[in-house]
Amino acid sequence: VAMASSDPKAKPVYNTKVSTPTAIVSYNAAPNDPHRPTSMPIYQSSTFVQPSATEFQEYDYTRSGNPTRTALEILVAGMEGAHAAFAFTSGMSALATMTRLLKSGDEILCSADIYGGMYRLLTKVSVRQGIKVRFVESWDLEKVKEALSPQTKIVHIESPSNPLMMVTDIRKLAELVHAHGALLTVDNTILSPVLMRPLELGADVVVHSATKFYGGHADVMSGFVCCKTKELSQQIYFHQNAEGTGLAPFDCWLVMRGVKTMALRIERGMHNALAVANFLSQQPLVKKVHYAGVASAKGVDAAEQRRKYELHKSQASGAGVLLSFETGDVKTSQRFVSAVKLFKITVSFGGCSSVIEMPSVLSHASIPLEEQHLPPDLVRISVGIEESRDLIADITQALIAAGGPAAVAPSARL
Repeated sequence: VAMASSDPKAKPVYNTKVSTPTAIVSYNAAPNDPHRPTSMPIYQSSTFVQPSATEFQEYDYTRSGNPTRTALEILVAGMEGAHAAFAFTSGMSALATMTRLLKSGDEILCSADIYGGMYRLLTKVSVRQGIKVRFVESWDLEKVKEALSPQTKIVHIESPSNPLMMVTDIRKLAELVHAHGALLTVDNTILSPVLMRPLELGADVVVHSATKFYGGHADVMSGFVCCKTKELSQQIYFHQNAEGTGLAPFDCWLVMRGVKTMALRIERGMHNALAVANFLSQQPLVKKVHYAGVASAKGVDAAEQRRKYELHKSQASGAGVLLSFETGDVKTSQRFVSAVKLFKITVSFGGCSSVIEMPSVLSHASIPLEEQHLPPDLVRISVGIEESRDLIADITQALIAAGGPAAVAPSARL
């Protein structure tokens, strides 16, 4: 009988000599399993028996480590080019653990356009631990430079940002932050390592809500923290273990199953998103389109959009599937969202299905209305893997339902 490996302690190895999609699919997650499974086994066990009273194996208690979780973490670390990656119970759990790198008296500068859950974590939880929190337009490096203080230890961003799709120059920001002696952390959920690897651009820590593209089927919650150095990895692991926030074995298996098709899903979704963004820019009802993947967008200054587009191209291979637009009127946006048939009205993004929402009342509702910088009429779309012509037909009928026949261009009515 052929054996997988003569070494029972053999660990999975990420293949850095091939492309990311190939490395994901060809990844051998269980090289030490004598039965040579093509899918990583689920080690659904809370405890592991030790050889003797004085001999100990690698695993003892799943809170501290589990073979299924290890296989997933090695895969993700390879995808991001990280020293190590750590799997958590949700994206918010990952973000919360990232903030454990701070101590009382430290300051975090956070991008002004940020996911609502992160805003809530910083302003309602981190501040109670003695951490100072300020928000800054990270896409304006001069404003970041002015905002940095002796207490600033972390600058945290998204690029593109959620939901206004602002683009930050990660390379230049990393230089600025490191010269100040601080860390740069990047939430890479919107793009994934298939499209951008922030650690290679100068970031120190990358965070993901793996509920989105990694899982890809809206059936599992998870998150990752990916660290550039051994020192940062040790700190994150300590808190993952001490606070019991590691991802359960079955959920790890679900993410590993989902990630195999991530590159395909992103490629198809991004193709559709580009078609949707260009279509929206041609419609009279739409006043402004936010998407980093187009050289020109309706309602956005031409030079500014071109600058954003070129900057994004210099640090990522695509703009992803998330976009947003404005109608100029809250009621009109509400009618549009309520009229779609193929798009699911819900939070989150990155799944197979196209979803739609108004951030001010759903994904970013945790930000008090008086503190929101978002246009209240903003509509956010995560474009899925359906046929683009079907999605555009659905958008067309919803635009007409929201604003009558004049809401769409004559060519769209044909």
